[in-house]
Amino acid sequence: MSKRIGIIDYGVGNLTSVVNALSFISVEAKICNMSEELEDLHGIILPGVGSFPAGMENLEELNIIHTIDDKVKSGLPILGICLGMQLLSKESDEFFLTAGLDLIPGSVSKIDDQNGNLRIPHIGWNTVIFDDCSLAKGLDKEEDFYFVHSYAFSDSKEDYVKGISHYGKDIVAVVENDNIFGTQFHPEKSQKAGLKMLENFANLC
Repeated sequence: MSKRIGIIDYGVGNLTSVVNALSFISVEAKICNMSEELEDLHGIILPGVGSFPAGMENLEELNIIHTIDDKVKSGLPILGICLGMQLLSKESDEFFLTAGLDLIPGSVSKIDDQNGNLRIPHIGWNTVIFDDCSLAKGLDKEEDFYFVHSYAFSDSKEDYVKGISHYGKDIVAVVENDNIFGTQFHPEKSQKAGLKMLENFANLC
């Protein structure tokens, strides 16, 4: 059966690369920006680039947060990508304290650059080390993915952390809690390994 995955369009990123990646792995993509469009889906992807407050404000303006919460709590799989992963958290201190979707325990803070020698934002390819990660089935324990971010999960419990990367210190790269998944990197821009992760997500839907 063909899988249909909804991609939430809340005005904080180009969705084309996600749509193209899903098409490449023969998964139907449906762009959604209204609650009623989240019906008859096998899964949801919440992509995004930009700031946490703007992302949450845009979701609120679409009046879609309650429906996302209901769908996910009923068992519908969701994958947050980059900012989308951060929005799964309880809160972020980017600019000012902003509540998130609170689907994955943890907070989001700016990447720690105590020595002042890191380039922020963290942009480019970096290695992710997986630990019992459902999205990494069929991949090596260590794979390279493409990152673009200045903020990251800062205090998520180890139970939910399924992949880490190192940039100055360990950075949470993958989170997972039952049917809730997040990648700080962009699988849709990460070539073969990224496509495999999207395929694994679709298979979990």
